[in-house]
Amino acid sequence: MANLTFISPFFIVSDVIDSVSFYVDKLGFEVIYIGPEGDPFYAMVGRENVSIMLKAITTDIKPLPNYTRHEWAAWDAYISTADPDALFEEYNSAGITFRRPLRDDEDGLRGFEVCDADGYVLFFGRPKV
Repeated sequence: MANLTFISPFFIVSDVIDSVSFYVDKLGFEVIYIGPEGDPFYAMVGRENVSIMLKAITTDIKPLPNYTRHEWAAWDAYISTADPDALFEEYNSAGITFRRPLRDDEDGLRGFEVCDADGYVLFFGRPKV
């Protein structure tokens, strides 16, 4: 049986440097890779077992968060966390603006939503216990 350990969403972004700055400075991620040197258009950022790939294509290829396509597609990434309350407090203390604050939702999840620099919606949470 396969032992899958993680998945990395791949987001098309407007500007790799701006996107990396958001993930590093606001969400506490680290840069795993950014390149090519001198004129980067691709990066991978991560925190613990979570990583996200970011790529700027061309000025006419824009980011397209799911919610802009349909209201029922609210998230671009579900990021599982054992303690959404503690992570919410960490981000709240850092001055993060939340799309939706910490709450128990109608789908049986406890968590919160954050929009990144390009409008991608990240849900941080877990099933309610």
